[in-house]
Amino acid sequence: MNIYAGNLSHELTEEELQEAFKEFGEITSARIITDRYSGVSRGFGFVEMPSKSEAEAAIAGLNGRELKGRALTVNEARPRTEGPRGGERR
Repeated sequence: MNIYAGNLSHELTEEELQEAFKEFGEITSARIITDRYSGVSRGFGFVEMPSKSEAEAAIAGLNGRELKGRALTVNEARPRTEGPRGGERR
């Protein structure tokens, strides 16, 4: 299951994000999304967990929990919608 993690501290590393989720089960991947030009964290990321029950436990256990001074927003990631990206003109 793909999980969205939002309101992340800009100092949080992917390893620290993975550690937070690891207590709930196996992690396939943990990525923090960064700005394409500056490389600075955009404040959200995605964690992939192969077990749906472990992923649901992680969502319940981490949503609202403080990590590096920020209350996390954690929920099931929604598929990307097609359409113009921010800043693009038609």
